[in-house]
Amino acid sequence: MNPSGTELPVSHPGIDGVARQEVRCAVRFPLSLPVVLSTDEEEFAAATINVSASGVLFVTDRKVPSGTLIGFSLRMPGEILGTPRDVLVHCRGRVVRCYPSQTGYHTAATIDEYRFADQ
Repeated sequence: MNPSGTELPVSHPGIDGVARQEVRCAVRFPLSLPVVLSTDEEEFAAATINVSASGVLFVTDRKVPSGTLIGFSLRMPGEILGTPRDVLVHCRGRVVRCYPSQTGYHTAATIDEYRFADQ
């Protein structure tokens, strides 16, 4: 949830190039972290662009179809979380959109479930 308690409208390009609007309920933090995305068919490197409690925006080198189930782990920096150490979080989610960008593809995914790793 964002600090003001209101929903945030966000625009993004649709498949046909026409801007689409969505409503975000969670604050996104700009955070570039290396990550390996796992699908039923493959594993490949990606990097986060921003992260929230309910989703992640990645940059990938390939198009990932909407609806694809993914798994990934994030090592969240302690200074971001306010903890003395980094925290490893294992996540499962699904791709909700993927569109070309100047650096590859922007791949947006929900976080449907997560668990903190024992450290």
